[in-house]
Amino acid sequence: MRIGYVTAGGRGDGDRLLSGLAVQLKARGVRLAGVVQQNTEREDDCGCDMDVRVLPDGPLLRISQSLGAGSSGCRLDAGALEEAVGLVSASLADRAELLMVNKFGKHEADGRGFRGLIGEAVAGGMPVIVGVGASNMAAFLDFAGDFAEPVPPESEAMEAWALGVLSETAA
Repeated sequence: MRIGYVTAGGRGDGDRLLSGLAVQLKARGVRLAGVVQQNTEREDDCGCDMDVRVLPDGPLLRISQSLGAGSSGCRLDAGALEEAVGLVSASLADRAELLMVNKFGKHEADGRGFRGLIGEAVAGGMPVIVGVGASNMAAFLDFAGDFAEPVPPESEAMEAWALGVLSETAA
Protein backbone atom coordinates (compact mmCIF):
# COMPACT_ATOMS: atom_id res chain seq x y z
CA MET A 1 0.00 0.00 0.00
CA ARG A 2 1.01 3.60 -0.33
CA ILE A 3 1.65 6.58 1.92
CA GLY A 4 1.58 9.91 0.12
CA TYR A 5 3.28 12.74 1.93
CA VAL A 6 3.04 16.47 1.39
CA THR A 7 5.61 19.03 2.46
CA ALA A 8 4.48 22.62 2.04
CA GLY A 9 6.75 25.61 2.49
CA GLY A 10 4.80 28.24 4.40
CA ARG A 11 3.46 28.14 7.94
CA GLY A 12 0.07 26.40 7.88
CA ASP A 13 0.16 25.77 4.12
CA GLY A 14 0.12 21.99 4.50
CA ASP A 15 -2.81 22.20 6.89
CA ARG A 16 -4.79 24.32 4.43
CA LEU A 17 -3.97 22.01 1.52
CA LEU A 18 -4.98 18.84 3.38
CA SER A 19 -8.17 20.47 4.70
CA GLY A 20 -9.08 21.50 1.16
CA LEU A 21 -8.33 18.01 -0.11
CA ALA A 22 -10.68 16.54 2.50
CA VAL A 23 -13.47 18.83 1.27
CA GLN A 24 -12.79 17.90 -2.38
CA LEU A 25 -12.68 14.16 -1.73
CA LYS A 26 -15.75 14.17 0.49
CA ALA A 27 -17.66 15.99 -2.27
CA ARG A 28 -16.66 13.13 -4.61
CA GLY A 29 -18.07 10.59 -2.16
CA VAL A 30 -14.76 9.29 -0.83
CA ARG A 31 -15.11 7.77 2.64
CA LEU A 32 -12.45 9.44 4.77
CA ALA A 33 -10.93 8.79 8.16
CA GLY A 34 -8.33 10.85 9.95
CA VAL A 35 -7.85 14.46 10.95
CA VAL A 36 -7.20 17.77 9.26
CA GLN A 37 -5.97 20.83 11.10
CA GLN A 38 -7.07 24.44 11.15
CA ASN A 39 -5.07 27.16 12.83
CA THR A 40 -6.43 30.38 14.27
CA GLU A 41 -3.98 33.19 14.88
CA ARG A 42 -3.99 34.73 18.35
CA GLU A 43 -3.50 38.39 19.10
CA ASP A 44 -1.65 37.81 22.38
CA ASP A 45 1.71 36.80 20.84
CA CYS A 46 1.18 33.15 21.83
CA GLY A 47 1.25 31.65 18.36
CA CYS A 48 -1.95 30.15 17.06
CA ASP A 49 -4.67 27.88 18.33
CA MET A 50 -4.46 24.48 16.66
CA ASP A 51 -7.64 22.48 16.17
CA VAL A 52 -8.15 19.19 14.36
CA ARG A 53 -11.38 18.06 12.75
CA VAL A 54 -11.97 14.33 13.00
CA LEU A 55 -13.04 13.05 9.59
CA PRO A 56 -15.49 12.65 8.08
CA ASP A 57 -17.91 14.61 10.28
CA GLY A 58 -16.46 14.34 13.74
CA PRO A 59 -15.77 16.90 16.37
CA LEU A 60 -13.30 19.77 16.30
CA LEU A 61 -10.69 19.25 19.03
CA ARG A 62 -8.25 21.85 20.35
CA ILE A 63 -4.83 20.19 20.36
CA SER A 64 -2.83 23.23 21.49
CA GLN A 65 -2.51 24.81 24.86
CA SER A 66 -1.59 28.40 25.66
CA LEU A 67 1.69 28.58 27.54
CA GLY A 68 1.76 32.37 27.73
CA ALA A 69 3.64 35.08 25.90
CA GLY A 70 7.34 34.45 25.41
CA SER A 71 7.16 30.72 26.12
CA SER A 72 9.22 28.41 23.98
CA GLY A 73 7.95 24.98 25.07
CA CYS A 74 5.84 22.60 23.02
CA ARG A 75 2.25 23.82 22.90
CA LEU A 76 0.80 20.48 21.82
CA ASP A 77 -1.78 19.08 24.23
CA ALA A 78 -0.75 15.41 24.09
CA GLY A 79 -3.97 14.28 25.80
CA ALA A 80 -6.12 15.99 23.17
CA LEU A 81 -4.01 14.48 20.40
CA GLU A 82 -4.48 11.00 21.87
CA GLU A 83 -8.24 11.67 22.10
CA ALA A 84 -8.21 12.44 18.37
CA VAL A 85 -6.25 9.23 17.71
CA GLY A 86 -8.88 7.25 19.62
CA LEU A 87 -11.74 8.81 17.66
CA VAL A 88 -10.00 8.14 14.34
CA SER A 89 -9.25 4.57 15.36
CA ALA A 90 -12.95 3.98 15.95
CA SER A 91 -13.84 5.53 12.58
CA LEU A 92 -11.42 3.35 10.60
CA ALA A 93 -13.84 0.46 11.01
CA ASP A 94 -16.57 2.43 9.21
CA ARG A 95 -15.40 1.34 5.75
CA ALA A 96 -13.07 4.29 5.24
CA GLU A 97 -11.20 4.33 1.95
CA LEU A 98 -8.42 6.80 2.77
CA LEU A 99 -6.67 7.86 5.97
CA MET A 100 -5.67 11.53 6.15
CA VAL A 101 -3.32 12.72 8.89
CA ASN A 102 -2.56 16.40 9.22
CA LYS A 103 1.01 15.88 10.36
CA PHE A 104 3.66 13.28 11.02
CA GLY A 105 5.07 15.33 13.87
CA LYS A 106 7.35 14.86 16.84
CA HIS A 107 4.93 12.53 18.60
CA GLU A 108 4.75 10.27 15.55
CA ALA A 109 8.54 10.44 15.13
CA ASP A 110 8.80 9.25 18.75
CA GLY A 111 6.41 6.34 18.13
CA ARG A 112 3.23 7.95 19.50
CA GLY A 113 0.30 9.91 18.08
CA PHE A 114 -1.01 8.68 14.74
CA ARG A 115 1.99 6.47 13.96
CA GLY A 116 0.24 3.23 14.95
CA LEU A 117 -2.90 4.07 12.98
CA ILE A 118 -0.87 4.87 9.88
CA GLY A 119 0.76 1.45 10.18
CA GLU A 120 -2.63 -0.23 10.75
CA ALA A 121 -4.12 1.44 7.71
CA VAL A 122 -1.24 0.45 5.45
CA ALA A 123 -1.23 -3.12 6.79
CA GLY A 124 -4.96 -3.31 6.05
CA GLY A 125 -4.52 -2.09 2.47
CA MET A 126 -5.76 1.46 3.02
CA PRO A 127 -3.83 4.32 1.42
CA VAL A 128 -2.70 7.22 3.59
CA ILE A 129 -1.87 10.85 2.91
CA VAL A 130 0.01 12.83 5.54
CA GLY A 131 1.70 16.18 6.00
CA VAL A 132 5.40 16.01 6.90
CA GLY A 133 7.63 18.91 7.86
CA ALA A 134 11.36 19.07 7.25
CA SER A 135 12.19 18.56 10.94
CA ASN A 136 10.50 15.13 11.00
CA MET A 137 11.24 14.01 7.44
CA ALA A 138 14.07 11.60 8.34
CA ALA A 139 11.94 9.89 11.01
CA PHE A 140 9.00 9.68 8.61
CA LEU A 141 11.07 8.14 5.82
CA ASP A 142 12.58 5.64 8.28
CA PHE A 143 9.05 4.69 9.35
CA ALA A 144 7.35 4.64 5.92
CA GLY A 145 10.21 3.14 3.94
CA ASP A 146 9.29 2.08 0.41
CA PHE A 147 5.62 2.97 0.99
CA ALA A 148 6.45 6.71 1.06
CA GLU A 149 5.62 8.75 -2.03
CA PRO A 150 6.11 12.50 -2.30
CA VAL A 151 2.99 14.33 -3.49
CA PRO A 152 3.39 17.87 -4.82
CA PRO A 153 1.90 20.46 -2.44
CA GLU A 154 -0.71 21.56 -4.97
CA SER A 155 -4.43 21.00 -4.71
CA GLU A 156 -4.84 19.39 -8.13
CA ALA A 157 -1.82 17.11 -7.73
CA MET A 158 -2.97 15.96 -4.30
CA GLU A 159 -6.47 15.18 -5.54
CA ALA A 160 -5.08 13.34 -8.59
CA TRP A 161 -2.79 11.26 -6.36
CA ALA A 162 -5.61 10.36 -3.98
CA LEU A 163 -8.08 9.47 -6.73
CA GLY A 164 -5.43 7.46 -8.58
CA VAL A 165 -4.50 5.46 -5.50
CA LEU A 166 -8.17 4.87 -4.68
CA SER A 167 -8.90 3.61 -8.19
CA GLU A 168 -5.93 1.23 -7.96
CA THR A 169 -7.17 0.00 -4.57
CA ALA A 170 -10.66 -0.61 -5.95
CA ALA A 171 -9.34 -2.57 -8.94
